[in-house]
Amino acid sequence: MAKKGRKRYALLLTVLILAGLAGAFTLVYPYKYIGLARELSAKYGLEPDLVCAVIHTESRFRSEIVSPKDARGLMQLTEGTAAWGAEEIGLEGYSFDNVTEPRINIELGCWYLDVLLKQFGEEDTALAAYNAGSGNVEGWLNDSSISADGVNLNRIPFGETRRYVERVRSARRIYNILLRIGK
Repeated sequence: MAKKGRKRYALLLTVLILAGLAGAFTLVYPYKYIGLARELSAKYGLEPDLVCAVIHTESRFRSEIVSPKDARGLMQLTEGTAAWGAEEIGLEGYSFDNVTEPRINIELGCWYLDVLLKQFGEEDTALAAYNAGSGNVEGWLNDSSISADGVNLNRIPFGETRRYVERVRSARRIYNILLRIGK
């Protein structure tokens, strides 16, 4: 094989290997509803990589998943939060039975994430509230041993919530790259 042919072969082989790795990578970091995530994150002024990271952390992009606490869908919404959001945004035809539909779930999840970001003004604090509830986070912010300034958390008392925020941050870095390369 001529030198030029070997270079083409090596390049083709490299591309095929990278494509295979990318395929395997997307099994761990899926993006099945990326179009909806982009559209609805824009509607609520959110970054799509953040929305994808929350979906990844909450459900691994499985739309029909239901938690032991009956949180449902891609963004794991509870009945109370979903009903509140549906009323606030005037979502017609809403019922908790259809909250696992991707468009409805992502829209309500984006709405709620936007509410928390506006309420707390800081992303990690809003993420902690998404996981642990805004009432818990408000209590933490009022505790001087947890928050020195009433805005930022020095520490998150719930281990599950602390790990949740770290997982979302980590997934966000990955989705930032995936979204930039066109996935």
